[in-house]
Amino acid sequence: MLHLTLRQLRVFESVARHLSFSRAAEELHLTQPAVSMQIKQLEDNVGLPLFEQLGKKIYLTDAGRELFHYSRSIAQQLQEVEEVLDQLKGLERGRLVISVVSTAKYFVPKLLARFQKIHPKISVSIYVANRENVLKHLADNEVDLAIMGRPPQNMELHAEPIMDNPLVCVAAPDHPLAKLKKVSLQRLEEENFLVREPGSGTRHAMERFFAEHGVKLNRGIEMDTNEAIKAVVGAGMGLSVISLHTCELEVETGRLVVLNVEGFPILRQWYLVHRAQKRLTAAALAFRDYMLAEAPKLVPLPKRSRALTS
Repeated sequence: MLHLTLRQLRVFESVARHLSFSRAAEELHLTQPAVSMQIKQLEDNVGLPLFEQLGKKIYLTDAGRELFHYSRSIAQQLQEVEEVLDQLKGLERGRLVISVVSTAKYFVPKLLARFQKIHPKISVSIYVANRENVLKHLADNEVDLAIMGRPPQNMELHAEPIMDNPLVCVAAPDHPLAKLKKVSLQRLEEENFLVREPGSGTRHAMERFFAEHGVKLNRGIEMDTNEAIKAVVGAGMGLSVISLHTCELEVETGRLVVLNVEGFPILRQWYLVHRAQKRLTAAALAFRDYMLAEAPKLVPLPKRSRALTS
């Protein structure tokens, strides 16, 4: 029979997640020798090595990977127990873990800042990733909630729309198309498009829109950040389709122009998502209610956006 302690499992889970004894020690406010001792005792109890060191890096063994799966689940359940007990005590505190797609980073901080003013005792952790990694966070039950575009149908998720997400076609101010009052979709076949990396929700929506309208897309440079795309578009190297949330400042200051393209903007929604069977903590429920009430107020409407005001 195994004789494992919760302390050992907690230390192991941290080391396995970071693949670092020093980072685990920092997170748990322990000394590195204390962490090493807990892992040694755990390996003695298990009877198998849990880590192996190659050079300066450590890796999980097969036994380590199996134990990590269970220790992570136990850690999550203990966190839920703590949240539920706090809720029963009437304490408005807890920990909230959120994953958001990279495009959402342009508006989520504003909402989080207001949320934390209302709920100062709730600590918030946020992951910013592309769509594929956000879905992985949900699948691995690493987060309470996620903010993303339309979620896939092949996962058991509960999704609620929280705000509009208009996708617009942008160009440099001196681009020839910026002078036109109306741009046809067929005219775009002559242009070079700068696109996000595979797995991006914005790229998927753009490609689907053009395919549905029979427009052949000429892809140019592929980039993994909206900042890079905006800079290259502003330099006159092509067009791009991005969320209006990401380019609000550039449009307002005249560094980018929103083209009045036939069929645009592509109207999408932002969704607040969690696993269908997940029991939301008091902190997660508070954030859900807050987002449903406050997020719709943040839809950007730049004065210089011809696509939305013509």
